[in-house]
Amino acid sequence: MLLDEIDRNKRRSVLLLGIFILLTTAIFAAAFRQMKFGSGAIVLAVLVAGGMAFASYWTSDRIALAVSGARPAPEEEFTRLHNLVEGLCLSGALPKPRIYVIEDDAPNAFATGRDPDHAAIAVTTGLLAKMNRAELEGVLAHELAHIKNYDTLVATLAVTMVGAIAIVSDLSMRFSGRRHSDREGGGPLAVVGALLLVFGPFLAQLMQYAVSRNRESLADARGAELTRYPAGLISALEKLRDDQTVVSAHSRATAHLWIESPLPRRKSEGRFAWLNRMYDTHPPLEERIDRLRQL
Repeated sequence: MLLDEIDRNKRRSVLLLGIFILLTTAIFAAAFRQMKFGSGAIVLAVLVAGGMAFASYWTSDRIALAVSGARPAPEEEFTRLHNLVEGLCLSGALPKPRIYVIEDDAPNAFATGRDPDHAAIAVTTGLLAKMNRAELEGVLAHELAHIKNYDTLVATLAVTMVGAIAIVSDLSMRFSGRRHSDREGGGPLAVVGALLLVFGPFLAQLMQYAVSRNRESLADARGAELTRYPAGLISALEKLRDDQTVVSAHSRATAHLWIESPLPRRKSEGRFAWLNRMYDTHPPLEERIDRLRQL
């Protein structure tokens, strides 16, 4: 059953990655046309999008860790953390991932990497300080479940691809704004290109949304199976729900990676909290807790 779900996850990951690449290619083609590359815009877009996907496959995990301010966690300094990960990896027949720590008071964690042999887990110092052993084990098991389910491949690639779509769209719209009177910018194809540039980042966010929401609940269930103690993860999620601190190095590009969205979602946490709630990449914590209680 689990192997079937992993195979389905791999197929969905390939499909989502293909859609990401097609969307990126279309947006790059529209952008290059706006920049007057002529008939070579599509060829150039294919080359750039393909090259970006290839580069992202090898480097996006390092980008996600760098954006989050993560540093390697020495085993002598974080003995409990390493011991818990090693024990869970033995239980789940997984290679031990690289372990990182983020200096931040907000409790949170994420997994990244293209496959189980090239994976990493990052946890905040707030998580280590606020979770007891069973709760921390539950969180780590959740992240290892993402690795075992191959969720981290497409989720990590989305970090760079969503960011690239937003940047290219912004730059090309600025460029076209300066040359809006150019007659070559007219025609139906230009209208389609302009729509892609305007709505491309929004579509990319929806793709990012699709990558993570359903997989969070599955990782909760698989993590609870790994520890054989759902109460540990339930208690951890309850603490995350009640905690008011926000990860200082939060980014919309990496929000879908974390066990709980690191973006401000309460009015007291920031003026764009309503927007973060609207495009939340995670199911509500209360819903996830209820599902775990039914196991």
